[in-house]
Amino acid sequence: MDRHRRSTAVNPWTQLIVGILCMTMIANLQYGWTLFVGPIDGKHHWGRAAIQVAFTIFVLLETWLVPVEGYLVDRFGPRWIVVIGGVLCGAAWALNSVADSLWLLYLAAALGGVGAGAVYGTCIGNAVKWFPGRRGLAAGLTAAGFGAGSAFTVIPIANMIKADGYEHTFLTFGLVQGAVVAVLGFLLSAPPAPVLAQAVAPGAARVQATPLEMARTPIFWIMYLMFVLMAAGGLMATAQLGPIAKDYQVADVPVSLMGLTLPALTFALALDRVLNGICRPFFGWVSDHIGRENTMFLAFALEAVGIFALARLGGNPVAFVILSGLVFFAWGEIYSLFPATVTDTFGARYATANTGLMYTAKGSAALLVPVANLMMASAGSWYPVFITAAAFNILAALLALLVLKPMRAAYALRSAGTRANVPTATHTAF
Repeated sequence: MDRHRRSTAVNPWTQLIVGILCMTMIANLQYGWTLFVGPIDGKHHWGRAAIQVAFTIFVLLETWLVPVEGYLVDRFGPRWIVVIGGVLCGAAWALNSVADSLWLLYLAAALGGVGAGAVYGTCIGNAVKWFPGRRGLAAGLTAAGFGAGSAFTVIPIANMIKADGYEHTFLTFGLVQGAVVAVLGFLLSAPPAPVLAQAVAPGAARVQATPLEMARTPIFWIMYLMFVLMAAGGLMATAQLGPIAKDYQVADVPVSLMGLTLPALTFALALDRVLNGICRPFFGWVSDHIGRENTMFLAFALEAVGIFALARLGGNPVAFVILSGLVFFAWGEIYSLFPATVTDTFGARYATANTGLMYTAKGSAALLVPVANLMMASAGSWYPVFITAAAFNILAALLALLVLKPMRAAYALRSAGTRANVPTATHTAF
């Protein structure tokens, strides 16, 4: 009976669904954070900048340890990495609920970062391995769980914070989310060797590069720079959307759209999460058909337009909701396009570690989040921050089309005669 259940779970679509659900459960660690900043500061008076250091710590450890976690996944399988990640995520929010000093808040952020990174990197890496012919779509659907997962809980979290306090909210959601991930983790499994051997994407290199081999190529560093440029603006919006709405004096203004009436900030948070989730499989699917770099150019340019418009029109409550949604729609696709591009370029055998190494760019970009606060404090306005982020997006769009595209084409030609080093047996998946 146990063997039958296990064989039922070991197929591409079951693995994809389990990965999406795990990502949904850890989404609030990042996307729900902005709801807690104000209440934490209201109780402890530590200041926004000091509290946001916790967000930076979370993102750094969520990203910079993923290559190590990816190595363990590629070596031993995804199961226990996700189970342990779920336990750490639950423990992080439980600790947040009792943190009475910045150091405890930072420790909780560190635990949450390690746990979320383990879950995120494993699920993305597993998805691109199981779907060699539709890597963009598979990575996009999995990343959508992280991007849109908090959309279903933004309003309940906001209401619980108001009714029962942020401490009770941290504890309740932390324990539930962590437990669900830990249970689902037991269903994950690595694909068999024949699936890993496939490289069917147009222009995909038929090599199986290790993380060190990948890191020696100029292609990796161009993609890394592009990822940092794109992630910086999105992370700034994720961490600062609440303070931005308050500074624009639109946070509590009722907005009526699509038959719903909600305060502008609450409406924006919910809409942003939905669009941030939808864009990941959408642009991933588009990239499967028109190419990774072409899709990057279109999405990155759209992001630049959205950020510039938000800078100019964000003081209008309706415009704030709509344009913040556009910003998140054009930003979240990096979490599907880059994993798919990395796997196309460097092979699926070490995909979890390789995509994890690329994912550290998000951590590098997180270092710029506190800088946004400093720029705002210096200028007395968010306008310079928005313009800088828009310029980053334009640069990334141009790099995709004018630099990355010809470099990848040349790399694929050079590696066309390289024999793929694919194992003949599947590694153990505990």
